[in-house]
Amino acid sequence: MRISVLMGGTSSERDVSIASGLRVADALRQRGHDVVTVDTTRGALTEAEERALIAAGVVDTAPPSQDSLVVMARESLPATVRTLPQPAEVDVAFLALHGGAGEDGTIQALLDLTGVPYTGSGHLASALAMDKDMSKRVLRDAGVPTPDWIMAPASCGRGDADTLEDLEAEALELIGLPMIVKPSKQGSTVGLTVVKQRDQFADAVREAFRYDDEVMIEQFIAGRELTVAILGGEALPVGEIIPKHEIYDYECKYTAGMAEEIFPADIPAERAQEAQDHARHAFSALKLRGCARIDFRMAADGGLFCLEANTLPGMTQLSLVPQAAAAAGITFPELCERIALLALEERSA
Repeated sequence: MRISVLMGGTSSERDVSIASGLRVADALRQRGHDVVTVDTTRGALTEAEERALIAAGVVDTAPPSQDSLVVMARESLPATVRTLPQPAEVDVAFLALHGGAGEDGTIQALLDLTGVPYTGSGHLASALAMDKDMSKRVLRDAGVPTPDWIMAPASCGRGDADTLEDLEAEALELIGLPMIVKPSKQGSTVGLTVVKQRDQFADAVREAFRYDDEVMIEQFIAGRELTVAILGGEALPVGEIIPKHEIYDYECKYTAGMAEEIFPADIPAERAQEAQDHARHAFSALKLRGCARIDFRMAADGGLFCLEANTLPGMTQLSLVPQAAAAAGITFPELCERIALLALEERSA
């Protein structure tokens, strides 16, 4: 196959996306495919540029600064449109993009217009899964348990002190401490704060609004971190993540030794089956396709709560989906090839 691997972009997960894309490209080449790597903000990469990025190590322990991303994003859309592959050039676009326009349905809609098959979910499902408020509404209606939540009024992001004070009182009454404050349309825990004391609340909301125009206040579920990858509708082995920090944050996700990932998870078989069932239901309810990852918290009493769905999960050395695939006997090159083939099957269906 002729495959264009799209990566980079202008989201806070840009570095992670580049790491994913370079690794995917290498894996697909191992399977004999003709692969071109493309940074959607700059264009096709040469072999020398790929080698330089790999040698430099592209994932830091913290996301890129928001200021630098804002500057890059101002001029990104025309460049992104120019970098998109055309049907005469490739058989499939492999999306190794994370967050922002790469995962929120924007790139997917543009590719729909070009007619190029692409990996992952369609534009509607991508947008739905990226919006945590809307996706949780769908999950709840589908019978998939998810933590309680409320949304912050937009005026809080504009510095309205009175509204922020009212929101704090509402959150304490309906959600209680501890609580999670996070951007509604971000990934990799960027802009997320675990609020344990009342005096942390206002700063946490302001921090989340730095990354998004919508902010969620969510019930904190104390317990174990579980994840289920779905590949073409099939649930892979359940994994457990044991981070060095209280939550599986950006540093723990992308720094070697900062988290222990166990595949399959050391949990009762019936609980693993329940997690896989919930993951499949979430995958279906959100109209996802291809490969996705569904994340959960398991409370002390064994209750499972779906946190979110990731439509373009990471593919780095430390990422979870490749580990889940390995536990199912699927090598990384085979995993990447299967994801690409699923995109072609979806287009021909």
